[in-house]
Amino acid sequence: MLDIQNLQVCVADKPIIKGLSLQVPAGEVHAIMGPNGAGKSTLSYTLAGRNGYEVSGGSATLNGEDLLALDASARAARGVFLSFQYPLEIPGVPALTFVRTAMNAQRKARGEPEISAPDFLKRARAVAASLKMDMNMLKRGLNVGFSGGEKKRMEIFQMAMLEPRLLILDETDSGLDIDALKIVSEGVNALRAPDRAMLVITHYQRLLDYIRPDRVHVLAAGRIVASGGPELAQQLEREGYEKYETAA
Repeated sequence: MLDIQNLQVCVADKPIIKGLSLQVPAGEVHAIMGPNGAGKSTLSYTLAGRNGYEVSGGSATLNGEDLLALDASARAARGVFLSFQYPLEIPGVPALTFVRTAMNAQRKARGEPEISAPDFLKRARAVAASLKMDMNMLKRGLNVGFSGGEKKRMEIFQMAMLEPRLLILDETDSGLDIDALKIVSEGVNALRAPDRAMLVITHYQRLLDYIRPDRVHVLAAGRIVASGGPELAQQLEREGYEKYETAA
């Protein structure tokens, strides 16, 4: 589904991603782990189409289509979703309004009819209940006054409503207590599907106790330097990243 070959990315003329190759098949969850400054967030922003991330070489395709040739909104319409490490606050825009607008914009781009208000609310209530979210929270400004755990639940709520094909989770466990981590992980696991791929970016193995990956990759100095099964995450937890940074 996701195929990255020799990707090279600069930020403010500084090389960050330096020849990264990665394949994530449909139906699989892959985790990317690595030290600070390795390029993990740069990879996620580049795939999502954020401005300021200049691709200087290589390729990235989703189901054979060139992602890098599309702007951010077109990538979203194709099913790319990025869950931010630090979700933005948007005062004055209720969360429900934001999500329904996003859903209908994507449907329009795909030539699909808009979702009706009754169908949207029925679906929103069901998803909110699964995430233990109060519907009143969804009527407030997006993420305004939310705790860290509430913001991450809102990200998972958006994912469940939009039903993307490629989910990129950038340190979703950041700032979560154990109860919030369990709820968010359950929401992510509920989205596993044969026609959907997930890329989970994290520093720590604890998230992967709840979101069990099919493959784990180590990113150091802008490259994938090691890959393995879930046991690789446990090894990293014990030994750290030093030997991989030295090798890179």
